[in-house]
Amino acid sequence: MGLGSGTVIWLFAIVVVIQSCLFTVSAKKIYIVRMKHHQKPISYSTYSGWYADHLQSLTSATPDSLLYTYEAAYNGFAVALDPEEAESLRQSDSVLGVYEDTLYNLHTTRTPEFLGLERELGLWAGHPPQELNQASQDVIVGVLDTGVWPESKSFNDVGMPAVPSGWRGQCEVAADFDPKINCNKKLIGARFFSRGYNMASGGKELPSPRDHDGHGTHTASTAAGSYVANASLLGYAAGTARGMATHARVATYKVCWKTGCFGSDILAGMERAILDGVDVLSLSLGGGSVPYYRDTIAIGAFAAMEKGILVSCSAGNSGPAKATLANVAPWIMTVGAGTLDRDFPAIATLGNGEKFSGVSLYSGKGMGEKLLGLIYNKGGNSSSNLCLAGSLDPTIVRGKVVVCDRGISARVEKGAVVRDAGGVGMILANTATTGEELVADSHLLPAMAVGRKVGDIIRKYVETDKNPTAVLGFGGTVLNVKPSPVVAAFSSRGPNMVTPQILKPDVIGPGVNILAAWSEAVGPTGLEQDTRKTKFNIVSGTSMSCPHISGLAALLKAAHPDWSPSAIKSALMTTAYTLDNTNYPLRDAADNSFANPWAHGSGHVDPRKALSPGLVYDITPEQYIMFLCSLDYTIEHIQTIVKRPNITCSGKFTDPSQLNYPSFSVLFGKSRVARYSRELTNVGAARSIYQVTVQAPQNVVVTVKPSRLFFRNVGDKQRYTVTFVSRKGINQLGRNAFGSISWKNAQHLVKSPVAFSWTHL
Repeated sequence: MGLGSGTVIWLFAIVVVIQSCLFTVSAKKIYIVRMKHHQKPISYSTYSGWYADHLQSLTSATPDSLLYTYEAAYNGFAVALDPEEAESLRQSDSVLGVYEDTLYNLHTTRTPEFLGLERELGLWAGHPPQELNQASQDVIVGVLDTGVWPESKSFNDVGMPAVPSGWRGQCEVAADFDPKINCNKKLIGARFFSRGYNMASGGKELPSPRDHDGHGTHTASTAAGSYVANASLLGYAAGTARGMATHARVATYKVCWKTGCFGSDILAGMERAILDGVDVLSLSLGGGSVPYYRDTIAIGAFAAMEKGILVSCSAGNSGPAKATLANVAPWIMTVGAGTLDRDFPAIATLGNGEKFSGVSLYSGKGMGEKLLGLIYNKGGNSSSNLCLAGSLDPTIVRGKVVVCDRGISARVEKGAVVRDAGGVGMILANTATTGEELVADSHLLPAMAVGRKVGDIIRKYVETDKNPTAVLGFGGTVLNVKPSPVVAAFSSRGPNMVTPQILKPDVIGPGVNILAAWSEAVGPTGLEQDTRKTKFNIVSGTSMSCPHISGLAALLKAAHPDWSPSAIKSALMTTAYTLDNTNYPLRDAADNSFANPWAHGSGHVDPRKALSPGLVYDITPEQYIMFLCSLDYTIEHIQTIVKRPNITCSGKFTDPSQLNYPSFSVLFGKSRVARYSRELTNVGAARSIYQVTVQAPQNVVVTVKPSRLFFRNVGDKQRYTVTFVSRKGINQLGRNAFGSISWKNAQHLVKSPVAFSWTHL
């Protein structure tokens, strides 16, 4: 089975440090070595030559042991060593650090219309839409994932001009991939990186840029796929499929394989993407919360940011639990997931006449109208309620509809277990963990998902009725669902555990039941027994929301080629919205409560407004270094991230919160007062005036000075200071609250969320 398995957990798992049991080829482990590159002797013409000689002088490593050398994304190399050899490297004066490789995992349409991109009319204020389309043709989106299915119509290059002259990438040859046939003026790059995977697992997959999983094709086409008419998943979500930046170019970097995505391969992919000349990097994968100097993605993203490349990453699928975020570095765009205003309804009719709604993408022969026996948790197996493999008794299940609790195993796998045991239908019922969130799946038998409340009613009916029966019906595709968007229950939540002073996630985007291109090497469920083939698939996860934002960043880069990654990120954040299509605050799918910025960040992206934000919070690489210097990191740790030999931290922020970030995370500790400064840059009209508006909880007093900002010219910068005071006499320890600071005029609203936490008395 590939990486895809049809459950949200399938798309994301917490970081796992590679243990020696993974290394079936040898007892060696993979290490990423950070060198003091400025110490390279002048006798060496290349870093790779110095690295190889230095390695051999201290270890018994052979040339084959050196997997990668890095220069653009990192100063160092990846190598297979035994632990004793790694320790001898650590003792070298030329080595900054030696770190075990890390295994990351994937964070596994109506979207353009939902985002207001359906016509692209008036999208770019003051410019006809064809100008933005033309400018987008010079923007290149790099996608690090499971590769690409190049035959998909989403990568059609009809009408596209020649490849940008500055492009330095290429499509690589493989047994199943011919660049002359498989690449074109749309798909302009396709590479693969498997040395870490090969060393760890023995390389049981064909080395190729081709996608045998589906995930990479889905994310690449979501970001920048061409228009494809009559797209659907077996009839569901029928219509025109398109990416966010339909005229941008795509370059794919296959770094994920059956066992996951190895840090050494990811870093090599980021290195190559930087050298190739991408403008945006999209990574729908991640690990857990670790210091930035141990985070391969954060290190590669810093180098990319310094080159003017915006890096967009998925936040993870470990919600609704708090403090579950991945990819939280402030120079990364951290993307959570929300729903669309589209649904795929199904109805369960019980023998007592009650009807309950759920969702499904089942596309086979229906069940008809006859009520059939309904069972739940029958038999002696303790896991039969979860419908795990081998847990169902065929003599009990045959010919019946089975209720299965969601959790532990993949949603679609449960359906396969029911089918293999002779069941004819399945009701997949949520538990307290997943609440009311509904994710549709292309099941192998008639099946539907229901929320926890409905699930509890159905479970009680089965347990109390003498002859429980049910029949399932399927209702196709429904649009204009209200309320929407809703924050997905699976979307990982703050607070940020690496640097609590930075509010994460940054934004949410569409990530539930997303239609996009798919690999024809695998069925829509990803299960081995699923022999169906489809050109498009509907899947969910922050893996899906991330490329939406990557594509929108490409549009902003086309419209504003001189903007920094931080300016693009600020525009997407400060123009995001926090009211749904019923004009109420965004809700949380987990329990239908109102969501907060730990769930949705600045809000749901609004690309039309982001193209003309009025003001932006810009951040230079030097300011990010000042931020790093304010953390409890050694100079060596900071040099691991920044790659500069002369860092002294003589200039640093007194507090990480002083970074010019477009949101605020206020920690009240021993002091009841917190004071921060921010700087806004005018990217709107000359002679613009903005007035501040503050929303704050009753127990916090917020003062902003000045309360009015005047920008005489385009590009002018103005600073303001905000003071937060926690009121006396109220014990808030362990609590949190939320507010916002907005700068407004007749044309623009530049809004920043504020999170308040009380950590000490």
